[in-house]
Formats: sequence, structure tokens, C-alpha cells
Amino acid sequence: MITASPLSSQQPPSEDWRRHWRASVTDARELLALLDLHALADSLPADDAGFAVRVPRGFVARMRPGDPRDPLLLQVLPQLAETAPAPGYTTDAVGDMDARAAHGVLHKYHGRALLIASGACAINCRYCFRRHFPYGEEIAAAAGWREALAYLQTHPDVEELILSGGDPLALSTAKLAELTERLRELPHVRRLRLHTRLPVVLPERIDDALLRWLDGIDLQKVVILHANHAQELDAHVEAACRRLRDAGVTLLNQSVLLRGVNDDGDALCALSSRLFACGVLPYYLHQLDRVQGAAHFEVDDARALDLVTHMRDRLPGFLLPRLVREVAGDPAKRAIDRP
Repeated sequence: MITASPLSSQQPPSEDWRRHWRASVTDARELLALLDLHALADSLPADDAGFAVRVPRGFVARMRPGDPRDPLLLQVLPQLAETAPAPGYTTDAVGDMDARAAHGVLHKYHGRALLIASGACAINCRYCFRRHFPYGEEIAAAAGWREALAYLQTHPDVEELILSGGDPLALSTAKLAELTERLRELPHVRRLRLHTRLPVVLPERIDDALLRWLDGIDLQKVVILHANHAQELDAHVEAACRRLRDAGVTLLNQSVLLRGVNDDGDALCALSSRLFACGVLPYYLHQLDRVQGAAHFEVDDARALDLVTHMRDRLPGFLLPRLVREVAGDPAKRAIDRP
């Protein structure tokens, strides 16, 4: 049986996070063996359906052994359904390439610019909307962030800088500090937002060096986490969130509505409640981005609205995330409401 190791309530384990990253499970058959699900190996797609497996072992430890429907397992296990043709599903589901403004810079929304800080992730989620993104050509951190910073210098309307990827916390803290030191030259940038899954899937990343960097940034700091199910939020994650808050970070969460994972009203309520217990406010509940290979996760809008109604009836308003969809070319996320 796989169990999570004990954890001090004050801080996450102190081991170098890179060692945990390198120890990740990268073979679907090994993942199934760890969970005593050997029989599922015969139904795996060839070549991982063209999208490599990567799962930190600490995240595997939160899965239920022997359960083929475990909501964490389903987020990372390759499925034959990924290889089935699906009309309307594309390799660039949200129009990233049309929003490219400079090397590694996406500029979709007024007042905000997004940097593709890294192409690496600690976990490869099967529904990832950038699973086909050409990271090799679009990393803003290349050449000391030079082109991205030059773009920002000529756009004084950009008040908020968003670091995404991949995962920006896949970069070394020194590389992140290289960027924020240069941001001192751009007084119009007032907020720094990081979109990251690492505090959830690899909480060891929230180490002392990272916290010192965050604490020293003279900007408003927002970290958008990505958790889809309450089972993801163990004591390690809660401690990492506490340390981030102590460094002056505002914590929000965005989830993706996924069939078989969290398309259940009680599961979504439990997620919101568990997030708040970790000091994180629910922010967005995203409808699936229609990326090629992810159609089997889709939940239709009528069902999604029913789930939001269930949550609204049972939760205080501040724990109700906004149901949205990203539509290429729109000036903001599109809210989904009943007709």
C-alpha cells in the first residue's frame, strides 16, 4: 500500500526539490504497478499517445491503490481515447500562437502579458492545453529574458506580468531572480502572477531560497495554483501554501472540470472547502480547453451549470469559483451562464 510520509505542520520536507523531480515516475507501466493495477497495462496506448508520462512520487502516494477510477490517476494515465479523432479539437486550443507578441511573450488581454517562462512541468496532465505547444521555440527565459523585457519596455500599459509555461517554478530560483531584478527597470509592472502546479504536485519546491526571493520582491504577488480534486491537497501541500502566504503571496486556485475526475457536485464542494482550509481561494472552474487528445474529459455546459448550482446551494459565495471558458480572440475569459 502507498502512503504519504509524515510531515511537520510547520514546513515541507527540506530535501532538494530537484531530487524529487528526477525521481518522478516516467513509465505508465511502473505507475500502474505501484498502484497494483497491472491489468490495465494492456490497455495503454502506444508511445504514451505522443505525450510523455511524468508524475512525482509524492503525488502517486496520494492515489488509492487498486482503484482504476482514482481521480488523481485519471489525470496522468495515458488512455487509448487520446488517440481517437475528435472534431473541433486542435493543437492550439486557446489561440496561443496568434497571441505571440515577442519571443516567449503572449499578449491576449489588456494590461497583462504572459511569459512562457519554461517548457518543463513536474507533472504531465493529460488534458494540458499546451501539450502540443512548441516550447523549443518559445521560452522567454532564453538569453536572460532579453526579448521579453524589451517588449515590456515598449508597453507601459502592462501592469501585470504573468509567468506560465510549462511551469515557471521549474526554473531555478536564481533564474527567476534574474527576471525580477530587471523588472525594477519597469515601474509600470506592479503585479507578478505565477501560474504553477508545483506547490500541489511537488511541494518540496517551496523551499527557503524560493521564499526569500518571493519575500524580497517589491511587487504585488499572486500565485494561481492548479488543483482539481481535494485528494490532491495533503498536509505537504497545506504546509507549502502556508509558507507562501507568510511570504506575502495571495493564493488562488483554478480547476478544470474533468469527466470522471471532478464532475460531481460533492467533489467540487469538497475541493473548495479543502482549498480554503489551505488558505487558498477558489478562482476559476474552467471548462475543458479543446486540445487534441483530451476530448474524453469533456463535460457539457448543461451538466457544468448544474454542478455550479449544486455548489451555490451548499457553499458560501466566496468559495464558489467562476465557471468560465477561454475562447481564442476574446478580450477576457468567457463566463458560462444559463441562457
